[in-house]
Amino acid sequence: MYKPEQLLILTTCPDAETASRIAAALVEAKLAACVQIGQVVESVYRWDNNICQSYEVPMQIKCMTSDYHAIEQLVIQMHPYEVPEFIATPIIGGFGPYLQWIKDNSPS
Repeated sequence: MYKPEQLLILTTCPDAETASRIAAALVEAKLAACVQIGQVVESVYRWDNNICQSYEVPMQIKCMTSDYHAIEQLVIQMHPYEVPEFIATPIIGGFGPYLQWIKDNSPS
């Protein structure tokens, strides 16, 4: 059975400064090969039984499956939200040299 080696992790931050700090920490720790910080998005969600609306900065983290727990710990530790978005999806296909680059640049 095929078991994906790489993950794409999605999260959001309240501002670009927080996103930059988390991204730098992940890449410096060699937990992620690349972190993309997107443009501000508007989020509508339910929190404490209220409908909320805020602006957030999305992040995409490219990493190895084996580093998931360390990445989760680092993001949760650095993140200001009580319950930050943190969703991981396996990369089941992609350009071979790029997938190898992720592997080479986030050694477990």
